Amino acid sequence: MTPAWLLAGATLLANCGLLASCGGGEGTSSQPGRSEHGASQRSAVPAASRLPSPRSARGHEPSAAAQAAAVNRLIPLGLPVYCGGARGHYVALTFDDGPGPYTHLALRKLRFFGDRATFFLVGKELATQPSVPRQEGEIAALGDHTWTHPVLPALSPSRIREELLTAKIAVAQASGQPVTLFRPPYEARTPAIDRQARDLGMLEILWDVDSRDSAGANYAGIAANVIQGLRPGSIILMHENRGQTIRALLTILPALRRRHLRAVSVPELLALDPPSLRQLRAGPRGCAPLTNAPASPTGGG
Repeated sequence: MTPAWLLAGATLLANCGLLASCGGGEGTSSQPGRSEHGASQRSAVPAASRLPSPRSARGHEPSAAAQAAAVNRLIPLGLPVYCGGARGHYVALTFDDGPGPYTHLALRKLRFFGDRATFFLVGKELATQPSVPRQEGEIAALGDHTWTHPVLPALSPSRIREELLTAKIAVAQASGQPVTLFRPPYEARTPAIDRQARDLGMLEILWDVDSRDSAGANYAGIAANVIQGLRPGSIILMHENRGQTIRALLTILPALRRRHLRAVSVPELLALDPPSLRQLRAGPRGCAPLTNAPASPTGGG
């Protein structure tokens, strides 16, 4: 497949910027019980009519060792991370539930704009797309989103461990890189689940900005929800298996540039602009005034 960043902007827009080529209408999920956030349809944000020039060299990113150290420093605390420290010019775009049929389109847009992200993968989905994690790993960090995407608190401790560990091993094998990030499906977590993630050597990553794509928002609503919440240090929740989300990236990614924000992976965010211990202990309240919606124990993801 021709790398997207070699394509001219007009060709890219023609090939995947239109709704039809990015999955048609509302993306559907194979997982039951998706987020039931109210999909507030904010004022429409028009899709970008054309793509700007790709970004030039991104400058000095933290080394792989610095990123690993930033993550490993927080794992022993056993506390979920909702956002960065809000002292820099960085945000973390995160995508759940992949790999899926639209993953290559998300990667194409990220490459074109020179942005990075984090993908939280469902282990059982790797069987149908075994080569995708290595492609994602070229421009993104990868995380564990369990093996079958269950509601973890409904499972026994042994089943919870099996869900986390099996997915962790599968993603590491498929990507060729260690997996030290974890996100619980539906944001459903307990202190016991937090401890399981810590004991398996993973840092739990949540979010302070919800795109509400899993609640059925269309591409304009998704873009509006994300752009409204964009602040330094934000971690944004999206899903890579939804065509409307992929289309919304054509608005979201240029908006980052206009606001002088740079999309980085979660490990990069933690190395460049880590949250304070006070923020971590405060949970989602530690991201105020970043948060654009209250956290929900049965939310998206």
